[in-house]
Amino acid sequence: MTVKSAVSSALLASAMATALASLASAAPLSKAEGEAAVAAKKEKCYGVALKGQNDCAAGPGTTCQGSSTVDFQGNAWKFVRGGTCASITLPNGKQGSLKPL
Repeated sequence: MTVKSAVSSALLASAMATALASLASAAPLSKAEGEAAVAAKKEKCYGVALKGQNDCAAGPGTTCQGSSTVDFQGNAWKFVRGGTCASITLPNGKQGSLKPL
């Protein structure tokens, strides 16, 4: 094996590992994760997640968790402490919502 092919193989392996890790982190929340959040008295709050940090529901063409494309995307939600969603003030002057914005 030449140095060039060894480097190419290593880069390909690294790229594949990164792609698989991205897919794993973008998976929907499991039923157990959702139930644990509800048991901890958390609620879904739309419009408060930063880009790529939503818990789910990021609109058409997205896979779910971690798939929001912009900060404070109105159709992406994040679990927050129960009763606090509507009091979260966003930089754009809006507030978090229990329904998609």
